[in-house]
This record gives sequence, C-alpha cells and structure tokens, in this order.
Amino acid sequence: MNYYSFEILIEKEPEGEGYHAYSPTLPGCFGAGKTIEETKRNMRVAVSQHIETLLAHRQPVPQHEHLVHVEELTVGMPV
Repeated sequence: MNYYSFEILIEKEPEGEGYHAYSPTLPGCFGAGKTIEETKRNMRVAVSQHIETLLAHRQPVPQHEHLVHVEELTVGMPV
C-alpha cells in the first residue's frame, strides 16, 4: 500500500452555513460539508478519487508542495 500526504485548506463558506476545502497540491480537487469534520471526510473521499484517477492515467501523484505557514493579514488603508 502506498501512502500520500496532502495539506488541505478548509474555509468557511462566505454566505450561509458550511465549509469548503481544497488542496493546493491537487488543483481541481475540492470537498465541502456542513461541519469541519464532514468537510474533512468529504475531502478524504475527493482526494482518494483524485489519486485513483491520476494512477489510472499513469500520471504522477504530486507530493512536493508543503505549506510552511498560514495566517491572516490585515492592512489599514487611508480613506
């Protein structure tokens, strides 16, 4: 069995309830859910399916990108 690791980002939906997730390493791979836990479960399924597709097409599974730091930045601008 091969194991792959991916950073995922989970963001609150801008309007309404729920969350969405994606991985910068796997463009086009997304997950969503009503809670963070549901979003993580759905993202695990999406990533697994994405990897299956890559392997079926004999494409490499990217493993090179590693997020180092994520933070919120606030900038004040004169009015």
